[in-house]
Amino acid sequence: MTPVLAVEELSVRRADGHELVRGVSFTLGPGERLGLIGESGSGKSLTALAVMGLLPAGMTAGGSVLLGGTQVVGAPGRRLDRVRGRTASVVFQEPLTALDPLMRVGRQIAGPIRRRRGLRGPALRAAVLAALSEVRLPERVARAYPHEISGGQRQRVAIAMALACEPEVLIADEPTTALDVTVQAEVLALLDGLIAGRDMALLFIGHDLAVVAGVADRVVVLKDGSVVESGRTRDIVREPRHPYTRSLVDSAWALEGELDRLAP
Repeated sequence: MTPVLAVEELSVRRADGHELVRGVSFTLGPGERLGLIGESGSGKSLTALAVMGLLPAGMTAGGSVLLGGTQVVGAPGRRLDRVRGRTASVVFQEPLTALDPLMRVGRQIAGPIRRRRGLRGPALRAAVLAALSEVRLPERVARAYPHEISGGQRQRVAIAMALACEPEVLIADEPTTALDVTVQAEVLALLDGLIAGRDMALLFIGHDLAVVAGVADRVVVLKDGSVVESGRTRDIVREPRHPYTRSLVDSAWALEGELDRLAP
């Protein structure tokens, strides 16, 4: 099976030469679910940005990233525009900053639908409403500005936009971190159903092993910009080999135990 995403010896450097990510390698096949997990500063979000060719100014990537057969590292923006959205889309951690605050939600969803499917007029409006319905949002949200809806609703809008181009890979970069526990569970369940229904691949990024383990079949553990462990999720959870991974597992079990103790 040919991977839809193949990352080999990926590195990310600042302008001063300091290496923030080094030697990261993994593959993602059609329909597979892979988790990138690590604490803040581990390099997981930088890895996702490098995969999409969206690194901030002053940072450069090395190694190889094949996304839908297109080499991302060193590629010009015009070539990357052909794979962004169509091959892979991203749901970012904080939708309030990812969405345009001066544009109504419906218009923002309409943009990728129009580019991908060439729809106009009533057909485009119907597609926007269908996209909102798919993420369980009412029609009135299309007329709202991002600040007029809740955090959970904004994240659902971001998901609708990411799925509008019908990508082969969805990259979810800590999509529930800014949400409360109840809304987090709802968004994760929604993501799970949408991905399963479309049979798309998922690259899920997070710092909470319990959350990542509930979504991903395989995990890659990052610490200080390097991979310290990778494998099937159930194997990692049952028998972590690296001390850092073991600390993540222990923390997840401790939190679950505390929640059980506090439950009525």
